[in-house]
Amino acid sequence: MDDHIKNFLKPSHTSSQSAADENEEIYFKSNGVLTLGVEIELQLIDSENYNLCSRAAEVLAATTHLEKIKPEFYLSTIEVNTDKCSTAHEVEDDLYNSLASLQLATKDLGVLFSATGSHPFSRYADWVVSPTTRYQELIDRNQWLTRRMSVYGLHVHLGMSSGEDCIRFNNFFMHFLPHLLALSSSSPFWQGIDTGLASYRPTTYEALPTAGQPYHVRTWQDFENLYKTLKLCGSIKSLKDLWWDLRPSPGFGTLEIRVCDGTATLAETLALVALIHALAHWFADNGSWLESVAYPPYWLARENKWRAIRYGLDAELLMNTEGKTRLMREDINEWIEKLSPYIKKLGYQTYFSTLKVLMDSGTSSERQRKVFAYNQSLKEIVQHNVSEFLLQTPLYRRETVIA
Repeated sequence: MDDHIKNFLKPSHTSSQSAADENEEIYFKSNGVLTLGVEIELQLIDSENYNLCSRAAEVLAATTHLEKIKPEFYLSTIEVNTDKCSTAHEVEDDLYNSLASLQLATKDLGVLFSATGSHPFSRYADWVVSPTTRYQELIDRNQWLTRRMSVYGLHVHLGMSSGEDCIRFNNFFMHFLPHLLALSSSSPFWQGIDTGLASYRPTTYEALPTAGQPYHVRTWQDFENLYKTLKLCGSIKSLKDLWWDLRPSPGFGTLEIRVCDGTATLAETLALVALIHALAHWFADNGSWLESVAYPPYWLARENKWRAIRYGLDAELLMNTEGKTRLMREDINEWIEKLSPYIKKLGYQTYFSTLKVLMDSGTSSERQRKVFAYNQSLKEIVQHNVSEFLLQTPLYRRETVIA
């Protein structure tokens, strides 16, 4: 995306200017309906020891000709963005070209890349924060909670026609946050240990009051009121401080879905983007579905998110307040069946084939654990993740991993 994602609004100097900035930030600027924008966060890996390396400045200097390569919170991270796209096919072309250009431009730096949700053994005490006022203020306010947030995600923007429409799609996708997290799970190891979780990454956000599970709103006015109150009392400085699993992004005119772990390969990224896009097209034609199902109470939504964090695709979803459960895979398969006309219409058959292979053969978290089980080497997990990133497709057989 553009620099609006990366920069805060300039500090205001008068109350009238502050009100103008506030109104501008919350004003919903529609820029296309069901369009796509994708952001992926990449780990910078030292080619000799396979640890994270704080060399973002060198990578950015080598890629000044690539406008879609951006800095991030830590110097061991960069972000790759797409332009506004109409389909997952356009996203594929955009990301493929950017990643190929990135690798060509950095081939002599001794820096490798991985796109999983966490690095298996790097220590947060070694992570270097980008030297910007914005990031230093976050460290000062949130202290250790921010220091441990060197994790990596996939963010998908969906174009919306209006703020009201954005809230309706927001409340629709609230039902699918556990599914998307489970399918993308790629952060089982952190600080040199197996966490026992399919996805460790979300737990780094859960301690912050403006991160993780979104607050429920029913209308755009509800969202505006919440935003203004949080800003007035000092909980946030701008919408960028709402690190929710999904959130309206009025400056882009999008709903931003942020729940996914970083997807290990381009193939998995595209599968998740295609699923999100197909679900959005289904809901555009079946909006009454939202009125036919009960909005999950906060405790139920958190329980299902926890089950996805802990068990990934092996989770049992809680379906209602009476305690009915359903296997995650069973629910995903039922929705894939519902989406079949849209999959065909959009030409997403290949992407959904990847999705089904993930469900049958294992997510990145499962693949990483299989690599570790072979010889208990955390370094080999990173080698595996780097290899998958280069090949852009999952490696399921241990013997095919490229050292």
